[in-house]
This record gives sequence, C-alpha cells and structure tokens, in this order.
Amino acid sequence: MNPIVLIPARMAAARLPGKPLADIDGVSMIVRVLRQAQAADIGPVAVAAGDPEIVAAVEAAGGQAVLTDPALASGSDRILAALESLDPDGRHDVVINLQGDMPFVQPSVLTACADLLLAFDDCDIATVVAPEAGPEDRTNPDVVKAVLSMVDAQSGRALYFTRSTLYGDDPVWRHIGIYGYRRAALEAFNAAPRSPLERRENLEQLRALELGLTIRAVVAPVAPISVDNPSDLQAARAFAQTVSPVAPRTRA
Repeated sequence: MNPIVLIPARMAAARLPGKPLADIDGVSMIVRVLRQAQAADIGPVAVAAGDPEIVAAVEAAGGQAVLTDPALASGSDRILAALESLDPDGRHDVVINLQGDMPFVQPSVLTACADLLLAFDDCDIATVVAPEAGPEDRTNPDVVKAVLSMVDAQSGRALYFTRSTLYGDDPVWRHIGIYGYRRAALEAFNAAPRSPLERRENLEQLRALELGLTIRAVVAPVAPISVDNPSDLQAARAFAQTVSPVAPRTRA
C-alpha cells in the first residue's frame, strides 16, 4: 500500500469565508491541518487548493499544494484533480482525504483510517466515526450518523448514513469526514452521477454505497474539532491555547 494524504480547501466557505487562512493562535488553519497530516507519517501530504492564496500559505510553511479549478463541486472532485496532477502514473494506490477544517485532528486517527484498508481486502473506502457527544446529537440534522454492522468494538461495516434521528439504546456513531479511498474506488465514485439517496440526504458517501462499494469505519475516541462557523473558530482558538503545537516538518 502506497498512500498519499490530500487536503481539499477553498476560500469560498458559505458559513466562514476565507476559512483555510483563519488565524488560530498565530498559525493558519490549513497549515495546522497540514502539520497534523505530516505528523501521521503515512505518506506524502499535499493540499488540493481552490485558490492561489491557499497555495501561497502552504508553500510559505514548507508544504506542497496544487491549485485546482475553483469551480469543482466537491472535496472528492478536488482531491482527484490534485491526484491526477501529482501522480499521473498511478504510484499511489490509496488516497486519504482529510478535510481542511480539522486543525487538531489526531495523527493516530489518520493512521487508523489507512490501516482499515490494509486490514480488510473488501474495504473500498475507509472512514472514521466517534461516539455521540450527547443525546442532542441524535436529533441534530447537522450531525451525520453512521449505521454500522460492528466487527468488534473498534470498527464496523457501514450500512447507511443519515441526518435523521436514530432511536434505541445502541450506540449512535457520529460520522467524521475523513476518508481513505482505494484509487480505483475514488475514480469510480467521481465518475458516477449523484445518486437518489445522496440527493435525498445530501450525503455523498451514500453514492458509494449505492454503487456497491464497501465502506468500513474505525472508531475514534472523540470527534476532532471541526471549524464550520465563527463560533467554532473561537472554540478552536481557545483550544489552541491548551495544546502544544505540532512542529513543522517535511517528508523526504
């Protein structure tokens, strides 16, 4: 297995414009995400940028970035475009898609996601879930829930993803938007049109399930901080005061 980590990012976020360059205790968000991905040390890391300002910030921090068409519809479209630019010969058979708004994601979570593809031959796409933060998650449509057939306490096969309320006493798994794709699965996924369930729930991972691709999920202890709006950004800035910074590094 020869993974590459790609981080899609664009400036035109609806709820927090300019989000990738938002300052978090002296370091831009995209650079923080980049450093967390580098610390996982599972393969080369690059940012799939929708804007030249993002490329400039990443390169100034010693990272690698690829400028992609800002009109691309989704993060998966952006990472495929970056992958084709960076690796036209297909050397990387696994692509880890890390969202550019998770500035404190634990490197071990990325490693665990990649390890699912190594552990299960039938796994086309790996992803991450975390336990619900509280009962309010069950009824919140902004919290995407993963319905899993558990293999053990640490991983399961995805049966469905939904924004709807889930009932019963069993654990509710909160889906985290980190994906590990086999390259062929990423190409098949991007080549397919939006599926009926995807349109109904507004969740693109349902397209993969409707295509018959197998998605497996690994359980993270807690959901990484995700920055989607100004209040999230304030919380991230406060959290940054409590953690040691990840040192910048470059991969040989």
